[in-house]
Formats: sequence, C-alpha cells, structure tokens
Amino acid sequence: MNPSAAVAAFIVNEKQELLVCRRKKEPAKGTLDLPGGFVDNNETAEEALKREISEELQSEVENAGYLFSLPNEYEYCDLLVPTLDLFFSCKLTNETSLVPSDDVEECFFVPLSEIQPELFGLKSVKRAIEKFLQYPIG
Repeated sequence: MNPSAAVAAFIVNEKQELLVCRRKKEPAKGTLDLPGGFVDNNETAEEALKREISEELQSEVENAGYLFSLPNEYEYCDLLVPTLDLFFSCKLTNETSLVPSDDVEECFFVPLSEIQPELFGLKSVKRAIEKFLQYPIG
C-alpha cells in the first residue's frame, strides 16, 4: 500500500508564536495539531494546503513554502493508513479572526519558547514540531 499524501502548516506570527489547533475528532482527539489534512484526488499539495486552511480556519494562505516531509501512520476506521506528511511554512491573509471549523475544536497562538511537542497527538506532527523548533522558520 502506497502512502496517502497529507499537508500541514507552520504559521508563525510577528510575535514569534506558532498557530496550533486542538483536534475535534479521532485519532488523537483533544490533542494539539497543526492545521492541515489529506490531499484530494487531482489536487496539488499547495492546493490542498489552501483548501484545508480555508476549511479549518476560515482563512486564506499566502506565501506558502515547502519545508520537509515525514512518514506517518494515520488511524482511520481501525486501519493504519501510511501517509507522507508534507510540511509548509505560510502566512495567513488574516490571523486575527480565525474561526475553528471542520475537525478543529479551537485554534490559538503559542510562543515558540512554550511549545511542548509531547502535547501533539500525531507522531509525524510531534516529530515535525521538534524539527521545526531546532531550526524555526518565521
């Protein structure tokens, strides 16, 4: 089984705070996450990033740039689906009036110095947070 593609966004504001989301649904319900999701058929990773940000935060992406990828396993209907998670750095057109939607319970900014990777529920996102904190891109 080949991996499914997924995207996630590192969004850092001018105060050097990272936008994090709390997951509304399983897997890892209630844990922290980055905004993002699966790439749909006939969609580029960049298009998926824009769509997911729109669906989850009711905002628009600008200046998205690819950072790195990590393999992951995503639990879906009692199956472990292999994924390849593509991480991007981006800005939003409006960071002040975000509306948590879709599978996001809440979203908020956390100072980079206070980010705790162990609070992120998905393995690849936790590893991505650790990698990002070593070499933050703002």
